[in-house]
Amino acid sequence: MNWDRIEGQWKQLTGKVQEKWGKLTDDDIDVVAGRRDQLAGKIQERYGVAKDEAESQIADWERNATDDWFDRRA
Repeated sequence: MNWDRIEGQWKQLTGKVQEKWGKLTDDDIDVVAGRRDQLAGKIQERYGVAKDEAESQIADWERNATDDWFDRRA
């Protein structure tokens, strides 16, 4: 999945983000606003993991993203 697409349709994906990283608050999700570096920072902060681990988790999540995650009407 292309991160530009994820960023562009962030509002549609907030549920998927919270499924993966349940410790992220709604405010965290709003601050991230689809920016990958911000997401990595929030994962580090909430889960106490290193930057490399946060990036690895994001990459894994991104690889598993499917077209079904997106509202085709958007």
